[in-house]
Formats: sequence, C-alpha cells, structure tokens
Amino acid sequence: MTQHDHHTHEHAHEHEHASAPENENGPVAGGEEFWDERYGESTRIWSGNPNALLVREAQDLAPGRALDLGCGEGADTVWLARRGWRVTATDISKVALGRAAEHAAEAGVADLVDWQQHDFAQSFPEGEFDLVSACFLHSYGEFPRERILRRAAAAVAPGGTLLVVGHAGGPSWNPEALADIHFPTPQEVLAQLELPEGGWKVLTAAEHVQPMTDPEGRPGTRPDNVLKVRRVA
Repeated sequence: MTQHDHHTHEHAHEHEHASAPENENGPVAGGEEFWDERYGESTRIWSGNPNALLVREAQDLAPGRALDLGCGEGADTVWLARRGWRVTATDISKVALGRAAEHAAEAGVADLVDWQQHDFAQSFPEGEFDLVSACFLHSYGEFPRERILRRAAAAVAPGGTLLVVGHAGGPSWNPEALADIHFPTPQEVLAQLELPEGGWKVLTAAEHVQPMTDPEGRPGTRPDNVLKVRRVA
C-alpha cells in the first residue's frame, strides 16, 4: 500500500491496483514486506517528478504543515518542501522511506521532512495539517480507503485543504485494463468523506485527462479524478 505516481508517472505515488497477485506462501499482498520487495526490485520505480495534479492544485497554497499520505520515493514530499512546506511524509515501506529520505537530502530539504512509517489500516500520523495530500492512495489486497480518507479529513486544520487524487479509468492504450474495478467519482469520494455540513468548501471536483507515455514510449492519456476541499470551520 504505498501510493503515488502514474504510469510513466508524473510523480512517486501509487501502486497499480489491479487484482492482487496470488502468493499464498509469500508476503501478504499490500503489506509491508510486499512493498519492500516491490521497491527492492530496482533503484527507482517512479519517475522522480511530482504528481502533476498536486502541482496544479497546491502551487498557490501558502506553505504550512503538510501530510503526504503514501509518499513512495518522495517526489511530492520534496516538491512541497522546496516550496517551504514542513512535511510529514508517510509510507508502509521502509525501503521507500529510505529512498525518499535520500531524495530529500540530495534536494537540500531533509530538515523540512519528518519521515514516518505507517500502515494506514493500523495507524495514522498525529497532528493537524494545513494540507493533507492523498494522491493515488490505492493498494493491493484489503485496503479500507474510505475509512483512511475520513481520517485524513479529520487531520486537516481549520482553513486547511484536503486533496484526493485517484484514477478514473484505464489508460488510453488499454481502456478496459481495469474494467472490473470501480473508481469512485469525485462526488462519490465527497460523499464517502461524510464531511459535516457547512464545515467544508468544495474547491475542485472534476475528472482530469492526464498526458502520459504508453509502454512503447508513445503519447497517451489516462483519466484521473480530483477532489479538493477546504475546511472552513
């Protein structure tokens, strides 16, 4: 359950969530050991660039305290820290966190980041944050995403922002690839959050077509859903 990054991805957050691989005698799909092995397969899984939708939705926010849920290899965390945010960066994988910390050190922002290991089904970072970012918070196996996102909303400080980005369907070169998976619309995510009436303002709730490169290196696209809400009380 690490998260972040598109396919040719624009960042470093996400775990392609088709059906979980069968592995009765190995690591539990979506668990810590599973993702440590996944990250250990290569020196870098994702592109190293921040999520384009995070950049678009957060570039005008005043820096404060940010929570990056599922930081992966740290591209979003580093982008936020470079803009002056103090970031609590979380992931289930120790391997991913170590790699992300190296990335932050190379970028000169290590002192702005607090790295924390969390399995969000079991634990969650303490405190309130001016920005909580959940970009491509998907995983294999059993994953209580709705409950986790409600906990994320509860961690937003008054005046702060919650950003939830997720896939809306398969890529242009294989649109039926994940046809058996339901990707919630922004409106469905908003309903799942169960936000108190009058306490939040919806800033963005839309589908965005994201440019990306197919496995053969050709131009393609993928639809993503974006929900951005601000806590007003």
